[in-house]
Amino acid sequence: MKKEEKKLEILEKLKAHLEKTLEKREVIVDEIYIKKQGKYTFLTIVLDKIGGIDLDEIVASTEIINPIVDEYDICDSEYILDVISKERG
Repeated sequence: MKKEEKKLEILEKLKAHLEKTLEKREVIVDEIYIKKQGKYTFLTIVLDKIGGIDLDEIVASTEIINPIVDEYDICDSEYILDVISKERG
C-alpha cells in the first residue's frame, strides 16, 4: 500500500471514530484533511451541527477530539490540529 493510500485509510478510520464519538453531542464531522502550508502541516477537522455550531461547541469537541487524534499515527512529522466550523453561505 502506498504512503498516500495508507494516510487516506487512517483519515477515514479517524473520521468514523470521531463521528461515532461526537454523535452524542449531535456534532457532524464534515471533513478531515491534511494540508501543508509553508513549513507547517495542518490536520484540519471541519465540524458542523444542525442549526449551526458555536465556539463553545468547537472547544468542547476539540477536547474530545484531541486524545482520539493522538491514538492515530497521522503524520511522520509534527502537525497542528485545527478544528474549525463548516462555513455557511
